[in-house]
Amino acid sequence: MGHVRRWWIDGVVDTGRLPLACLLLGFIVGFLLIRISVRLIRKEVRWWPGNVRAGDVHIHHMVFGVVLVLSSGVGLVTLYDSSVGVISAFAAVFGVGAALVLDEFALIYYLRDVYWEEQGRTSVDAVFVAVAVTGLLLLGFHPLWLLNLGDVRHDPNSADRTFVIVFALVNLVLAAIVIAKGKIWTGLFGMFFLPLLLIGALRLSRPGAPWARWRYSSRAGLMRRAVVRERRYRRPMIRAKIFVQDLVAGKPDVAHVRRAAEEELARTVLPAPPAPPSTHHLVSSRKVAD
Repeated sequence: MGHVRRWWIDGVVDTGRLPLACLLLGFIVGFLLIRISVRLIRKEVRWWPGNVRAGDVHIHHMVFGVVLVLSSGVGLVTLYDSSVGVISAFAAVFGVGAALVLDEFALIYYLRDVYWEEQGRTSVDAVFVAVAVTGLLLLGFHPLWLLNLGDVRHDPNSADRTFVIVFALVNLVLAAIVIAKGKIWTGLFGMFFLPLLLIGALRLSRPGAPWARWRYSSRAGLMRRAVVRERRYRRPMIRAKIFVQDLVAGKPDVAHVRRAAEEELARTVLPAPPAPPSTHHLVSSRKVAD
């Protein structure tokens, strides 16, 4: 306990990272509580309040997360010169709100409710990435750690400032491209290691990602390559998962593992649906039909 206390004081409190630690704690607590809540709702436990509705409309917990993020963000901006305790409290609320939003990240990502479907795992990936990245920041890492920012911070007229800004923008653009390709872990961790972002941006998109829907829908060859590549990389992991499940549930069988893995790959690794037609295209089609 002494080592933990010393690290907390020296590595968190004294370095000004207490608000970041509170944000991470609020995020983890918020995620755990909402996951417990949705499982109790799904099991229809009588004593649990259940879903929140406004008439026939189901209000997703993402809505409450957005309210918490906005309100705490306003508090952080307007009271930025307050005491560390006040800032840390706002940061904790921000973490809870962010957890509620990211827990339904798949709904935002796919623009439909896939919470309990295969695509719903994207939300879990997003939450794990957010925890990992925030943990790295808490330990002192940052996306521009390769640069020496000491001179830039102390010299506002330094010519290096422009380079730092350009470097940061390139990082963000590449990260956005990689995440749009469905490689969430690569995109966010790559912000701490630029070569990883470059590799992710140059490689094929995952077949079910928005990038594939935008760029591959009319290019059957690329989409087919993306599906084949995704199945090749996921096959060992799925076989291992099914083998463990068989080991727990009953006698494992190699032939069954291979067959079940191929069935799951065929069911889950699919090309992205084509992008919906634009409003302009629909209006033009109606005019032609008339």
